[in-house]
Amino acid sequence: MRKLSVLLLSLLLTTLATPSGAADNGSWSVYPVSGSVAERPYFHLSADPGQTIEDKVVVVNKTAGPMTFRLYSADAYNTARDGGFAVRTMKERMRGVGVWAKPAKSRIKVPAHGKVTVPFTLKVPDGAEPGDHPGAIVALDERVDPGDGSVALGVQRAVAARVYLRVGGPTLPAISVEDVRVTHHQPLVPGFGDSAATVSYTLHNTGNLTLNPRVELRATGLFGRTLLARDLTRIPSELLPGQKVRLSEPWKGAPQLDWGEVTLTASARDTRESAGASFFALPWLMAVLLLVVVAVGVVLLVRARRARAGSGRRPRRGAGGPSAGEPRTVRVRREPAAVSSRAPRR
Repeated sequence: MRKLSVLLLSLLLTTLATPSGAADNGSWSVYPVSGSVAERPYFHLSADPGQTIEDKVVVVNKTAGPMTFRLYSADAYNTARDGGFAVRTMKERMRGVGVWAKPAKSRIKVPAHGKVTVPFTLKVPDGAEPGDHPGAIVALDERVDPGDGSVALGVQRAVAARVYLRVGGPTLPAISVEDVRVTHHQPLVPGFGDSAATVSYTLHNTGNLTLNPRVELRATGLFGRTLLARDLTRIPSELLPGQKVRLSEPWKGAPQLDWGEVTLTASARDTRESAGASFFALPWLMAVLLLVVVAVGVVLLVRARRARAGSGRRPRRGAGGPSAGEPRTVRVRREPAAVSSRAPRR
């Protein structure tokens, strides 16, 4: 079978770092230049509108051969899948750090087991909005790794050092929970099989500060019974300003027959917001039977109304006799007299 070659520029950005380490993928790492006090895993910068900052980034080659990298700055965002920290590619539109930060070199060659330090400037424009502007300095390996199989997928790899920039001015932490939905997964026959549900919602950072959110899930049934109360763990550790993430939480052992409400409460420093949705749990078999009963009841009700309407309807003129008050005309049919065939007696 002929091999189909497809170039898929999938940018795998490694931005995670431990408090004492740098962003690293095993082959190369990127981190801020160390000061005399302590090492920095990330860039934590502060500036006012119109101010220019100068700093340096270090790229380390851990392989046995030289490597060439493309250096560029990028804006950060939360991924839609799980809310993870990610950065834009070079072809995407930049609005913050991706536009304001400029490395002194766009391409660098790092020798085997060596490192290169590159200065960069970050100029905050006069009209920059106050608050947090997350981004990164990215070292991209422009080589494309070929894939295997009938379809070859070309992959590019990159490592990025995070940039946490705060622009001076009024700050507003704000979070909201939006579009809460409850989806039930019921067994066909009540009592035979496990029931479950999925609670989905959107977590939205509506302020201008990076938040470390917490989300509490609470479900109540009829008469205010508590069915579920837990702190959720499947949430982003950082929710960037203006970003929204669609999340879901499985609910094992959800009630098979109940009517209640689910409430989600999101909180972070100096902000707290709640939203909820009502739910009606009903097994499929009971739902079908209830639908059949309702349909039969509607049919019987319609027939009964038609029967009552037919019995109380007045007869039409000429079809059911004269109307009240009209003179009655009686027709008498006269039969001819019988004629005897006998001769009269003498």
